[in-house]
Amino acid sequence: MSNATIAIWIIGPLLSLYTLLFIFRIILTWYPQVELNKMPFKLVYWPTEPLLIPVRKVIPPIGGVDISPVIWAGVVSLLRELLAGQQGLLRMLN
Repeated sequence: MSNATIAIWIIGPLLSLYTLLFIFRIILTWYPQVELNKMPFKLVYWPTEPLLIPVRKVIPPIGGVDISPVIWAGVVSLLRELLAGQQGLLRMLN
């Protein structure tokens, strides 16, 4: 098994998981009364918040809606396709 194949097996699912977590964050923005520091929401909050903070500094909430999870969901999904997708860079290295 080559290094590129191992990277695909690690990076692909990891980026898919992050996309799913950001989608959950998008859904959680619809419910501002949810306490993100309590379980099970903490499982979504903890890995995504460090990435969302810098984006919020650059792009503030628009009309009271935080769009930083939408931006990150798009970026992570694009990265997954570019690296581990059907015609991704890591697949070309195989």
